[in-house]
Amino acid sequence: MKNKKLYIFAILALAFSSCKKELDEVNINPNAPEVAQPDYLLTGTTKTTVDTYWGVANNMNSSLLFAQHWAKVQYTEEDRFIFSNSSFTSLWSTGYAQSIAGFNKIIELGDAQGNTNYKGVALVLRSWVFLLLTDAYGDIPYSQAGKIKQFVTPVYDKQKDVYYGILNDLKTAQAALDPASGKVIAGDVIYGNNIASWKKFANSLRLRIALRIADKDATKAKQVIDEIQAEGGAYISSNSENAQLKYDVSPQQNPVAASFETRNDYRISKTIVDKLFALNDLRLPVYASKTENATAQTYVGIPNGSTNSEASAIGLANSSKPGTYFLDAKAPAVIFSYAELLFDRAEAAARGFTTENAEDLYKQAIRASFAQYNISGTAVDSYISQTAVVYDAANFKKSIGEQKWIALFGQGLEAWTERRRLDYPQLTASVNTVLNGQIPVRFIYPGTEQSLNGQNYKNAVSSQGADLLTTKLWFDAF
Repeated sequence: MKNKKLYIFAILALAFSSCKKELDEVNINPNAPEVAQPDYLLTGTTKTTVDTYWGVANNMNSSLLFAQHWAKVQYTEEDRFIFSNSSFTSLWSTGYAQSIAGFNKIIELGDAQGNTNYKGVALVLRSWVFLLLTDAYGDIPYSQAGKIKQFVTPVYDKQKDVYYGILNDLKTAQAALDPASGKVIAGDVIYGNNIASWKKFANSLRLRIALRIADKDATKAKQVIDEIQAEGGAYISSNSENAQLKYDVSPQQNPVAASFETRNDYRISKTIVDKLFALNDLRLPVYASKTENATAQTYVGIPNGSTNSEASAIGLANSSKPGTYFLDAKAPAVIFSYAELLFDRAEAAARGFTTENAEDLYKQAIRASFAQYNISGTAVDSYISQTAVVYDAANFKKSIGEQKWIALFGQGLEAWTERRRLDYPQLTASVNTVLNGQIPVRFIYPGTEQSLNGQNYKNAVSSQGADLLTTKLWFDAF
């Protein structure tokens, strides 16, 4: 009887094994790859990342308001800095769960396929994501991030260490990127698979980070710039080389355009409208739309921090939306512009990190910003010669800070970060805001971190300071 039972059990086990094998075979989709393809992954992860960077939560509803590029004409709570710990989850959750995870996979596939160019591109983009995260939150998971099999609850690295780690990653990326290797890539929606352009973008990010840390560690900042020069590295060298994602018609439209299809919450800020008027700046019609009703100024900004009733009193039809350039479905999301690169080179020269001519580079940067919107000619010459625009070597932060702020219009996260770093332009918070006259200097951590990564969250707060919008970050020295 015992042998009979064992026999029956063996038959059933064999049948189950056979059935499982058949089911495994049945469940294979012949039209889908079993291993992720780096080109499709690169396209999808890049777009997801840029959509988040250029979209509502991190751009339109926060950093563009903090930089006083945009303002709110309805539901003005965010413009009065009324946020909760669920307000800033998008950059964090997308950045870690999709962007960093996706770029890590591409790095892994690049190594497996012996294609260092995939690895280099993914390292550059991952570095950019980490930069966005640390610029916004401060101390963040970096060294253990994206390694879910090893670290379910990753530690938070200090912001200084994150910046230095990213610089090392970008140096590695620079070495991995080789246009002459014959290793082609596909799926690149930023540079159309042009590896030489990615090398320039990598160096440009290294310069951006060198300046980010310059007020805290000038020696390290100069060392980074010297390394780039010693490598013979080039930077973004024209507007045609801007790092940007060019959108298409719906449903692949620019996130700003998508938002305005269904909502009408945002207007251009009175702060930047007034500045552009004062300088007779030809970018005003690009940055702002004419008011729907005829008004004396044609372009009317909403004061940041208005109450709902104050904004309503100005009215939807009597205030300016962002310009039609930015509302176009195909408008590009700019990650790094030639104008920014020239301003960065001007600052590096002003700080004595290079022997270039700071004033000349400053003028070139302004011209590049105008040219980005197809504006050129004698009007630009006249603009640069104005007393309020002429380069002031004794206060380069003011000259560069104010003009860079104008040039970065629409790039909320970067404009906000640079204003915090350079302290220009000097912006004033409305009396209606809730931070006692202060403008936010960081995002607060998502509330989920307290429940899912509680101890490391507590350690970060203990190290960095209270988890508040007003706690200054390491890079923000003054």
